[in-house]
Amino acid sequence: MRVVIGEDETLLREGLALVLSREGFEVAALASDGDQLVRAAREHRPELVVTDIRMPPTHTDEGLRAALAIRAELPRTALLVLSQHAQRRYAEQLLGEQAAGVGYLLKQRIGELDLFCADVRRVCAGGTVLDPELVGTLLGRARPDGDPLDALTDRQREVLALMAEGRSNAAIAERLVITEKAVVKHVSNVYDQLGLAPAADDHRRVLAVVRYLSR
Repeated sequence: MRVVIGEDETLLREGLALVLSREGFEVAALASDGDQLVRAAREHRPELVVTDIRMPPTHTDEGLRAALAIRAELPRTALLVLSQHAQRRYAEQLLGEQAAGVGYLLKQRIGELDLFCADVRRVCAGGTVLDPELVGTLLGRARPDGDPLDALTDRQREVLALMAEGRSNAAIAERLVITEKAVVKHVSNVYDQLGLAPAADDHRRVLAVVRYLSR
């Protein structure tokens, strides 16, 4: 399985390459900035891209923007982004409506090699991996007594599970053999049941998926 790594810190970049090589991955290219990362992905068409969010020249979100550009051009490429901090807006941009094959981990998790490698493989298999600290940030508060997920109907849970796989409303409708209008209604009911009211700074689909994944 080919992987391209984007990281501007030489020691961490080489360390990630060594760890993934030992796990059987083919490290096709290493990049030290966002532009190099995009070019490497175009050239090697990897199954996985691992990248830091903050990359040169501004050290803001170049790595994330490169990852999103790669996903737009190569939609089957799995993405694992790494960061020093859990940022809600980065997670919302990364997950969007396609949470399948996406991971967001804090760099401190890399030191737990067995767990890190398991997370890498889960992302490659189409799963979603979110750092526990990030989950706490996205949820914003502890769950009240009586988990609202338990009150969802069987159909609503099916819809939410498919949302967590990164499927669109149209894909969910096809999978469940129902109309897209029915899916929209189920999604709306899920939001209501989870207490996710519309808000300018919240992405309800992401928050619903995070709630589901954090069980």
